[in-house]
Amino acid sequence: QVQLVESGGGLVQAGGSLRLSCAASGSIFSINAMGWYRQAPGNERELVATITDGGSTNHADSVKGRATISRDNAKNTVYLQINSLKPEDTAVYYCYGNVVGPFGYALNYWGKGTLVTVSS
Repeated sequence: QVQLVESGGGLVQAGGSLRLSCAASGSIFSINAMGWYRQAPGNERELVATITDGGSTNHADSVKGRATISRDNAKNTVYLQINSLKPEDTAVYYCYGNVVGPFGYALNYWGKGTLVTVSS
C-alpha cells in the first residue's frame, strides 16, 4: 500500500505565505508525476500545479507567479510554496502521486487533504 500525507495547511492572513508538504510512503519503486489540486467549498477540484520526476513543472494560471511546486525524489516528497495568498486561495489542498510499485505498475494515489484558510 501507498500513503500520501499532506501537512503545512492552516490559517493565514491575506498576503502571507504557506509551504505545503506531501510525503509518500509504502511500496514505492518510483514516482512519476506528483502534484497538487485544491477544492473550495461548493467548487470542483481544480489543478494547482504538477511536477514530473524530471522536474518539469506546470502551474495553474490562478497561482502562476505566486506558487512554486518542487519535489525531493530522495524523500518521495512534493512541496507547494504559495506566496501573496488571497482569500480565494482558501480550499482543501490535495496532493497526488503517480506511483510505480514493485511490480512495475503505476497507479494514482491521493492524500486526504490539508485545509488552507486565508483571511482578508
